Amino acid sequence: MNRRWFRIVGGALIPIALLAAWQYVSTSGLVALSMLPSPEMVWLAAVDLAERGLLGLYVAISTQRVFLGFAFGAVIGLAVGAVVGLSKLGDILLSPTLGGIRAVPSLAWVPLLILWFGIGEDSKVILIAIGAFFPVYTIVASSLRHVDRHLLEAGRAFGLRGFRLFGAVQLPAVVPSVVSALRLALAQAWLFLVAAELIASSMGLGFLLNDSGQNGRIDRIFLAIITLAVLGKLSDALIGLFERWAIKRWA
Repeated sequence: MNRRWFRIVGGALIPIALLAAWQYVSTSGLVALSMLPSPEMVWLAAVDLAERGLLGLYVAISTQRVFLGFAFGAVIGLAVGAVVGLSKLGDILLSPTLGGIRAVPSLAWVPLLILWFGIGEDSKVILIAIGAFFPVYTIVASSLRHVDRHLLEAGRAFGLRGFRLFGAVQLPAVVPSVVSALRLALAQAWLFLVAAELIASSMGLGFLLNDSGQNGRIDRIFLAIITLAVLGKLSDALIGLFERWAIKRWA
């Protein structure tokens, strides 16, 4: 328990220091409030949006988009990564094409997805799924390719083949890498969310960023950025809980 509290307190030191420095700089006149709003201004902007029912709505919509896109992208990434990592033929056929697609910037997908699927939820979720897919696919495929050969030989010596070998040897060996891939994919999903909502949305935190920038509401810009950071950290903490369970269950 003492160790856990030590981690909590230690992790809070830098955010508290940054908040204190932000408060000092914004209220001392070193930087104009039009460039750096005070924490109080950002808080009041949050209260205003919350009282109008917008802040909670934007958070809920963005979170839903992220988790839907992340779920689709991660599942497909796990499946394709397993095919490429476990099959030489799959590696030969899929790796070059997926490597090229992976290099396409996120914003390059937006016009095409809007043209194909419109500006509704489908295009946004698909864009987020694309962002979540590649970290999972890349890390899972690489991890499966590099499972210790001695472990595989030992498993085969005990008569394990196919799915039995995968479940007993390969899966436990790559669980930590898979969790790392999911963490990276979730962070990527939040990045792709902002790309989607900045261009083709009338609600959500990305829309709040874009709308606030056009209207010069720097307090709301800071609010949106801080909210995204908090949501990203909370979702990463959920992956951390899953990591403990997965390692205990499989590894």
